[in-house]
Amino acid sequence: QVQLVESGGGWVQPGGSLRRSCTASGSIFSISDMGWYRQAPGKERELVAHITSGSTTYRDSVKGRFTISRDNTKNTVSLQMNSLKPEDTAIYYCNAGVTRPGRPFEFPYWGQGTQVTVSS
Repeated sequence: QVQLVESGGGWVQPGGSLRRSCTASGSIFSISDMGWYRQAPGKERELVAHITSGSTTYRDSVKGRFTISRDNTKNTVSLQMNSLKPEDTAIYYCNAGVTRPGRPFEFPYWGQGTQVTVSS
């Protein structure tokens, strides 16, 4: 099996910073891409940031404030969130496209999700 375990998150005042990390472990042959999603109450889950071996993408509302990074030696993806706004409040989930040994296809795996609250 494959597990994605997240850390970080919590509460912060507007303008503050938080860092989220996510580590994949278990039966892993390779990981193609990793990313962070979020879901606010009453809204659909949306992609926040995405990273492959050669590129990163961000949704427009977080560009210049959030930075995604990846450590392939540790199967870890991180999200540095700066200049946080109340509208960034949501449950944040990490995601990874994992190919398991002996399997022909990759499969998306999800972290457990952690609340990030931005308020004064």
